[in-house]
Amino acid sequence: MQFAKAATALMALSLAVFPAYAEALKLGLAAPLSGSSELLGRQVLNGARAAAGDTALEIADDACTAEGGAAAARRFVEAGVRIAVGFLCTESIEAALPILKDAGIPTITPGVRTDSLTDRREKTGWLVYRLAPRADGEENAIGTLLVTLWRDSLFAVVDDGTIYGRDLAENFRAAAGNRGLKPVFVDTYRPQMENQIGLAGRLRKAGAANVFVGGDRDDIAIMTRDAAGLGARLTFAGGETLRSASNGVPLAPGTLMVGLPEWADVADPAALQTLAERHIAPEGYVLPAYAAMQVAIAAAGAGQDSGTPRLAGPYPTALGEIRFDSKGDLAASPYRIFRYDGARFVPLESQ
Repeated sequence: MQFAKAATALMALSLAVFPAYAEALKLGLAAPLSGSSELLGRQVLNGARAAAGDTALEIADDACTAEGGAAAARRFVEAGVRIAVGFLCTESIEAALPILKDAGIPTITPGVRTDSLTDRREKTGWLVYRLAPRADGEENAIGTLLVTLWRDSLFAVVDDGTIYGRDLAENFRAAAGNRGLKPVFVDTYRPQMENQIGLAGRLRKAGAANVFVGGDRDDIAIMTRDAAGLGARLTFAGGETLRSASNGVPLAPGTLMVGLPEWADVADPAALQTLAERHIAPEGYVLPAYAAMQVAIAAAGAGQDSGTPRLAGPYPTALGEIRFDSKGDLAASPYRIFRYDGARFVPLESQ
């Protein structure tokens, strides 16, 4: 009896002195669960819940608005969450981060790409980390990966005159120039034309072997068709827009794309099995949210006795090892080069 009383007293003292160990781990999950972005928010919810298992979650609908983001943050603070996961919209996460920072709650987003979110880290002190690539990640990857691939061949650069297309093309030219490489042909074409025979002829005359296109899938498909019709053996490459739906002209096999993997193609089979058991399709934000929750659980568990968790990594996740740099961005770019095989994009290195 005396032993039981002593044990009870010791447990009470432990709960008073070490509350971090006494309370169950709780994490926050914010996503747009209403409004026009609800479909994407449900993907985040499904993926994060599947990864969380028995971990307690405080779930908030941020509605992809500043008001919703601030409300979600206040809810997380009141609930005593250790780390927040989610947010797909710049407006909601930027409203939430000051509140979460003051409470010492780090935030992991699987979706917000806005560069300034992490570029302002030193000024704002926001405790933000992201599994999503930066907005400038695509153009930087194109400049790195394609310039390396084409360093010993003649290449051309064309764009459709849009801000997106021009930025990709100019960044590629600048990256090539930094390595002493110069395109044999540069042009701006008129987009959404029924044919690009004139452009194809100029590319052939310039002697280019490879062409980077700052433009959309349909324009690139038309260029490849017309170049082949002229007998020009050209390899065309573009960015993530090559995964867009086609309006008619099929994309030619051999077309290159610098883009992100299809997450289901690279995910851990165990994670895919977990999703299958829950009847969750591994689409959209499901797997990024799954990985973000895995990082949050690992970081929160490791830092329960040391104040605000610091999420440098590495963390093993369903999408491979995750590390963050000093700003909270991914330490390694997830972009790769893919080649279209007539049905789908296949990693270039696997061929």
